[in-house]
Amino acid sequence: MSNIKLNSIFKTVCIASDHAGFNLKEDIKNYLVNKKVSIFDIGPYAYKSVDYPDYAKKVAKRIKGKKSDFGILVCGSGIGMAISANKIRGVRAAVCYNKTSTYLCRSHNNANILCIGARLTKKNNIGKIVSVFLKTKFEGGRHQRRIKKI
Repeated sequence: MSNIKLNSIFKTVCIASDHAGFNLKEDIKNYLVNKKVSIFDIGPYAYKSVDYPDYAKKVAKRIKGKKSDFGILVCGSGIGMAISANKIRGVRAAVCYNKTSTYLCRSHNNANILCIGARLTKKNNIGKIVSVFLKTKFEGGRHQRRIKKI
């Protein structure tokens, strides 16, 4: 992995969660702030029951509108957020659970939203997953042809 600083690559990362992912979202925010990455928190702003599709849609629309470079969505499994976000044209949201899945979603699929399952992902992997997502570049080439088919 390169020694590029995260804050030199991207303008803004937007982040949101549902109630199951709220605490992990806050941990990821702190991690990104410590890395001097500009973040935009879409909510929720307190631990309360909310509907994940509402927050996935907000992040996805921000990515589609190019108001943020990348998004991070956190729910219990990551799956509901990914399904919801992927309804928005131009969004490629991927559930990642380790460094390899994260690297591949960026390098091969040019994913622009990282989805994390707070109940299924090991806490000690979160920083590594976020870092790999933000540092990995899309390879293009044969993968670009496939992206165009989505």
